[in-house]
Amino acid sequence: MAIVRLGRLFEITQARYVIHLSDKKRLVLFRLPVIEPSKQGDRAANETDDGWTYYAMEAECPHAGGPMQDSQIDIEDSAYVASCPWHAYDFNVETGESSVGIKACTFPVDVRGEYMTLLYDSEDGSDVSLVKLEPVTEKIKLKKDRASDKKIQSTQEHLQALQLEPGSAKYLDENATVCDWCAHILNTSNPEHKIELTAHLFTTFTEKERSSSPMPLGRGTVLPPAQPPREGLSEVKPWAIPKSGRGGTLKSRISMLHALANIELWAIDLAVDICVRFATFQTETVSKCDSRVLPRSFFHDWLKVANDEAKHFSLLRARMEEMGSYFGALPVHHGLWESATITAHDLRARISIIALVHEARGLDVNPMTIEKFRRAGDAESVQCLEVIHNDEITHVTTGHRWLSWVCQEEGTDPVQVFRSNVRKYFRGNIKEPFNAEARAQAGLDERYYENLEGVPVA
Repeated sequence: MAIVRLGRLFEITQARYVIHLSDKKRLVLFRLPVIEPSKQGDRAANETDDGWTYYAMEAECPHAGGPMQDSQIDIEDSAYVASCPWHAYDFNVETGESSVGIKACTFPVDVRGEYMTLLYDSEDGSDVSLVKLEPVTEKIKLKKDRASDKKIQSTQEHLQALQLEPGSAKYLDENATVCDWCAHILNTSNPEHKIELTAHLFTTFTEKERSSSPMPLGRGTVLPPAQPPREGLSEVKPWAIPKSGRGGTLKSRISMLHALANIELWAIDLAVDICVRFATFQTETVSKCDSRVLPRSFFHDWLKVANDEAKHFSLLRARMEEMGSYFGALPVHHGLWESATITAHDLRARISIIALVHEARGLDVNPMTIEKFRRAGDAESVQCLEVIHNDEITHVTTGHRWLSWVCQEEGTDPVQVFRSNVRKYFRGNIKEPFNAEARAQAGLDERYYENLEGVPVA
């Protein structure tokens, strides 16, 4: 059993890290609040005096290799449980045990003394050392010229600093519901304010979910706008957008990033809109008394998607600024919202077209886009795009999970429901090439998309 020194305890302060070891293995380290503090003098080896506990487990889900560093953490039976973002397999972070019968590898962490150490048993018994302790980035890149000169350590501190500046985003009061916030974000035209407010809503919602007073949903109390407004952008029809080229020039790469940033900005609105627009949704059953409303986990999942999209937009916008441009320098189109408009009446259709067609199509083309930037030697953009691609797999997973939930409650086949909605509401065919591996990771096998034709293009 090797003892791996991870670093000085006072330096390890983020919520999650990826541990890279010399035997090429990757683990994930969680920093979580103590659920039930130990008695004085009887502190557990992984528990600090100031109320934190540390857990380490394998970084790839043993089911299908999902990234456990992006897992959702919940408390069940006085223990922390990490749920894989791909297929929601759950694992006790201390024992590795799961409700689905498979087990993840976990590793004891010791925080007694100056250094944090990990007990690790290598496969061949050889000595193992730390290569890198990589913090998991959840930060949103806000505009540099709006930040204070002080180095800000977290997104929340950054948002608090920005609220003190003139012209900053308008925050609702503490009594606002989830639907109040969603409508407010949708009606916010300034993209910088939109990403601030989205991050704030997700942080507030998740924090209150762990408390005795969760955030009220406000189902049916507020209406979303027919289309979110935009500020300072030149709009053209989708077919009038200039071709981006192949990424060989700086101009071409900026054009590609600008188009992606526009998609991510609309994606924030789409994820927020699904929460408020369908807040009163009820499943259709033979007996009305058996119908169900959407559980609170539905709102958590889509607010997590919105928060991710805000992060993506901020990464792309910041990268364009580093390259000498800015978001709004080129014309944009609102084609993605047209798909939202024609599916505004039906949650099943909305998930089918937005999450399982448009987002899944992103999984198909992202690797090719990343390769263009890699060939151009643009490592900084590649890093941003890889973050986005990995997150997008989880977004398709979210769509698949909730369409499957609705269909299970209604006794229908999610594959047939999806294909039927594509034939009604998607213009054109679902065309190759398909990233079958990424689609399968998100829960979509070939039954969903092969030989599928939508509404004929006139």
